[in-house]
Amino acid sequence: PRSTPKPSSAASDVYKRQGNPTVAAKVNLDNSASGIALVPSGASTGQHEANEKRDEDETRYLGKGVLSAVESINKEISELLKGKDAEDLLANDRTLIESDGTENKNNFGANAILAVSMACAKAASNSKKIPLHKFINSKYSEFCNKEVVSSLPIPMMNILNGGAHADNPIDFQEFMIQPIGFDSFQETLRAGVEIFHTLKNILKSKGLSTSVGDEGGFAPNLKSPEEALDLIMVAIEKAGYKPGDQVSLCLDIAATEFYSNSIYNLEGMGQTLNSSEMTEYIKELCKNYPISSVEDGLDEDDWTGWSDMTKSLGSKIQLVGDDLFVTNTKRIKQGIEEGSANSVLVKVNQIGTLMETFEAIETAVQNNYTTVISHRSGETEDTFIADLAVGVASGQIKTGAPSRSDRVAKYNRLLMIEAESGICIA
Repeated sequence: PRSTPKPSSAASDVYKRQGNPTVAAKVNLDNSASGIALVPSGASTGQHEANEKRDEDETRYLGKGVLSAVESINKEISELLKGKDAEDLLANDRTLIESDGTENKNNFGANAILAVSMACAKAASNSKKIPLHKFINSKYSEFCNKEVVSSLPIPMMNILNGGAHADNPIDFQEFMIQPIGFDSFQETLRAGVEIFHTLKNILKSKGLSTSVGDEGGFAPNLKSPEEALDLIMVAIEKAGYKPGDQVSLCLDIAATEFYSNSIYNLEGMGQTLNSSEMTEYIKELCKNYPISSVEDGLDEDDWTGWSDMTKSLGSKIQLVGDDLFVTNTKRIKQGIEEGSANSVLVKVNQIGTLMETFEAIETAVQNNYTTVISHRSGETEDTFIADLAVGVASGQIKTGAPSRSDRVAKYNRLLMIEAESGICIA
């Protein structure tokens, strides 16, 4: 099949969860197959991410319009890919990267390039009449030059929000549960859902808010991470599960958001910490709670601190780099060389193409780093990352609480994959 990228004329009017515009692209093939993809975006973004092209016209969507990115698709990108083979995903992505010509995709915009990269994958899988995860697996295996066995991921559910994802005083951004003691994705999801609703009832009984933040987790007015973790521990046990054995706790600290001039300013707690003190605080939390994973515990450029933290905690828990790595192979390699972190958070829109996403994942895997496929706070109803997590056998996925349709859609997609494919959980 030959691809003819034709973005939907409604592309500029597609919205992400927060009500702001985002980019959608539709790729049509000459055998009548097609694929549509919608691109998410983040609320707390690392400064090293690929460029998300926005119009910056304050008279339209308060500067957040995406007409310039849509124009990139309609004009340059469309012409580049007309007549190309949609199944040759890696070559098409290389063409887009080389034609943009900038390291951060400043010309076309990472959101424009990614929309087409994802839509091409969907169109090709539809043309071949195979599930998207199977097509992704074939292309990832081709990239790795080895057969990769697909698997269903274990979710990290963000059930309590703070930081940039909520309007409460908690400095840490995400408090997650990871149901680890189960044999199927369905059982894993059930445990997470039951704990989520149990937590809601506990919050209600204490007169705390049960409104939710950007990623569907509750956002009660709490002051410290300990208060949040204590509530979650009670919820796990009250739901009938064993903390540590069946369900572990995970944190996304998003420390870059409150780091300035070499100081971590924890306003909610009324404390300021330097890098080593921040690491000691994280160690104390891990000692007192069954925490298995900590994401972005330090600032995105605090390389010395990351190295020290990894020496101290890396053999005990998963240390995930998000803002630190931004799904960028160069930064991942730097982290490997400096002994920083032991896991990579993978967000396709941080880098802008599937090929570069594959490269980031494979670099991590080859160096014994784990990977976590992740959503963004500004999600859409597109379930692409569910198929991606299965196809690359990441083993873990972050896609929010079992709340809000844009999050639940990913969980439902994974349930369908499990039911239809017989693929097992990691």
